[in-house]
Amino acid sequence: MTAGVGTLVGLGGAVILVPALVVFGWLPSAAAPLGLISVVGGSIAAGPRQLADRTVNHRLGVTTELAATSGAIIGAIASNFLPDSVLVYLLAASAVAAALLSGRRTSRRNPVDPSLGDDQIGERIGGLWGAYPLDGGVAPYRVNRLPLGLALMSIAGFVAGTTGTSGGFIKTPVTSEVMHAPTKVAASTTRFTIGITASAALLVYFLQGRVDVTDSSAAIVGSLAGGVIGAIILSHLPAHRVRQSQSLILITIAIILVTTR
Repeated sequence: MTAGVGTLVGLGGAVILVPALVVFGWLPSAAAPLGLISVVGGSIAAGPRQLADRTVNHRLGVTTELAATSGAIIGAIASNFLPDSVLVYLLAASAVAAALLSGRRTSRRNPVDPSLGDDQIGERIGGLWGAYPLDGGVAPYRVNRLPLGLALMSIAGFVAGTTGTSGGFIKTPVTSEVMHAPTKVAASTTRFTIGITASAALLVYFLQGRVDVTDSSAAIVGSLAGGVIGAIILSHLPAHRVRQSQSLILITIAIILVTTR
């Protein structure tokens, strides 16, 4: 069952696995390590496809990970002292907030620039800007409001470490809606880097003796399959469909979590 649910991580986002396990009767504290393991597997599996699409901004990813990883370590330590009921409601509240942030915009922020060719696709060395493929053309973008984005990334990392998710369901809309990176760049960069966030928190869980090897193997199998499939789907979906799908999944999960308590 864990492998099958783990596949959903790649298809629906990093926040899927832990709530699904809780719905199936797992305690949040027991499901959290499996969520992080599945996140790492999904991130590794999705990486090659997203690198080939040239939608990953490495400099942006490394910059935001400094804040997210710090938050994840603190969250993982704190999770050992929080009741499971608190973890459930924290997860549900975070999902709703991310859904509202992701789904509130329908317009396109970065239009195609006819003067740019395919050789301009990718990140620019020395700055947080670049260009990405869009509707058969190339659209430039520039990342803004970095200090606010880093502050919110630390919160995303804390939620990741506390609940066992990657925090990607917060990091993606923060990167897109707060820092103004295109949705596909935000999603690809987040997916490429969430393994770092998860690994930092997972190390704390391991030291706490909360990692089960048997269940972890099943989660890895599912996450590898889901990561590949999810990356393929993401590369073919329009940006507004990515936002709409993410919002719908997050709201559904939050409702299920709260009503099944």
